[in-house]
Amino acid sequence: MEALLSLAFDNLSSYDGLKINKGLKQVEGLLAQICLSSPAGASKSPRKPSSSPTKDGDSPPSPHKALSDLSDDPAFREFFKLQQGFEWNVAQRLLTTLDRLVARGGDGQNDLLILNALDLIQGVLLLHPPSKALFSREVYMDLLLDLVEPVNCPAIQCATLLTLVVALIGAPRNTRTFESQDGLLTITSLFRSRSTSRDVKLKLVEFLYFYLMPETPSIPRAEARANSATPAMLQRSPSKLARAFAGDVGSPAAARRRRADSGDDDDDDGSTRTTEEKQAFLAQHLPTVEDLVKDLRNSAPFGGVVV
Repeated sequence: MEALLSLAFDNLSSYDGLKINKGLKQVEGLLAQICLSSPAGASKSPRKPSSSPTKDGDSPPSPHKALSDLSDDPAFREFFKLQQGFEWNVAQRLLTTLDRLVARGGDGQNDLLILNALDLIQGVLLLHPPSKALFSREVYMDLLLDLVEPVNCPAIQCATLLTLVVALIGAPRNTRTFESQDGLLTITSLFRSRSTSRDVKLKLVEFLYFYLMPETPSIPRAEARANSATPAMLQRSPSKLARAFAGDVGSPAAARRRRADSGDDDDDDGSTRTTEEKQAFLAQHLPTVEDLVKDLRNSAPFGGVVV
């Protein structure tokens, strides 16, 4: 697995778009091999007729593992173990590549590479939740917030919002970084803008619903992992594991830069906040937040956990 990752990382480090695309596909292939391989013991059983081509002549989809089966898979355990160190951490490499792609400017091919990188970052964070800790750092949170700015195409904005959700869920420290870097200003400014596309506004509403949810941390603390021989992924509760899947002076980007330069980290800790507390923060940027909270309680889009 180290050899496969080494080849992918070499390509991801290139400035050639074709090589970067190759590196992204190599990472995708590795993740697919982990997620789509048959559960342990399945290879010993005889093939069933369902493995034959369909009546349309297409091969049936590859069998995929349930999330609860991954912890027993040797390939996944090896992948997870490698992700614990800096050298082989895929999320770190993808974020470095994403940063270079953003710096290159926009064109059709570059936008596709950015979209592919965002999709892979989502997948890696779901397979290795401790990698979410990268987004407690301002530099990586700012990278995502820059990608939702209006200068980017709607497809990138939507993909970035989904990546933000994956990075924030079960990670209160990341949410505090999001808040301290004026993430709420960025999101609400985009939501209020008349130039924002309808698809992006729908994603923004979904994000705001998610943000208003009460927080429950699910990533084990570093010292707890250090004092245990059990891999961090396996320390998560089964229920959690099963569910986890340059502008002008007044712009949000400029505000984030001023906040970073001033060293103001505004309660950037791992403490959790309630819906009421986050409603108060959001009300500073969005006067209609009470309507959102009321709708969230009435429609219960996340299983009715908001009270």
